[in-house]
Amino acid sequence: MDTVKVDQRFMTRALALAKNAGDSGEVPVGAVVVLNNEIIGEGHNQPVACHDPTAHAEIVAIRNACEAVNNYRLNGATLYVTLEPCIMCAGAILTSRIDRLVFGARDERFGAAGTQVNLVESTFLNHQATVTAGVLESVSKVLLQEFFESKR
Repeated sequence: MDTVKVDQRFMTRALALAKNAGDSGEVPVGAVVVLNNEIIGEGHNQPVACHDPTAHAEIVAIRNACEAVNNYRLNGATLYVTLEPCIMCAGAILTSRIDRLVFGARDERFGAAGTQVNLVESTFLNHQATVTAGVLESVSKVLLQEFFESKR
């Protein structure tokens, strides 16, 4: 199957999760972890609801995926997320050994997969993930823009 279509399919699920986050008052970011073409973990932002600054969509999805495979390593997995990961989430991606990161919109303030820094592909660490940026980017951007406009 075409990689572009596969990426769009899983990003569409991440966008649905992001919408759920936005509907509950959280910044609308969603993430799914895929292994062998199956979703093994998913999550959306929930730091407000959980009173947990680490409850970003990526962290929640990675935790769920690790539970699903009964291992803290996710070799061979791809993480799809609607917004470029921050430094904390980039660290979790590398620690869990995710092989590939696919994201929608760039994070101009905190992006750690190429916008502000590129921790995810940094060769000074013992693991790197390949990055595909801009998958369904405009949809991700609109979701974020509408959320923040509603807060003003």
